[in-house]
Amino acid sequence: SFGIKPLGERVVIQKLEAEEKTESGLILTGTAKEKPQAAEVIAVGPGTDDVEMVVKVGDQVVYSQYAGTEVKYAGEEYTILSQKDILATIE
Repeated sequence: SFGIKPLGERVVIQKLEAEEKTESGLILTGTAKEKPQAAEVIAVGPGTDDVEMVVKVGDQVVYSQYAGTEVKYAGEEYTILSQKDILATIE
């Protein structure tokens, strides 16, 4: 199992890589890339009496840009945020 276990209605996500090419094939530099706001759900807390968890591990989601706390674990970067900061799931 994954080593970070979120508490309450928190979720651990890992950002999806930002697209580095435009549709016309232009390569973007680091500063021109938009901050990615799409991520994959890695771990989900149990929820609380008031909050039912609706996202599950493996879901791809869009989240609020400044939400959460970034953590490094086993050489990878993750973000821990509240489920309420997740705006949508990506089909």
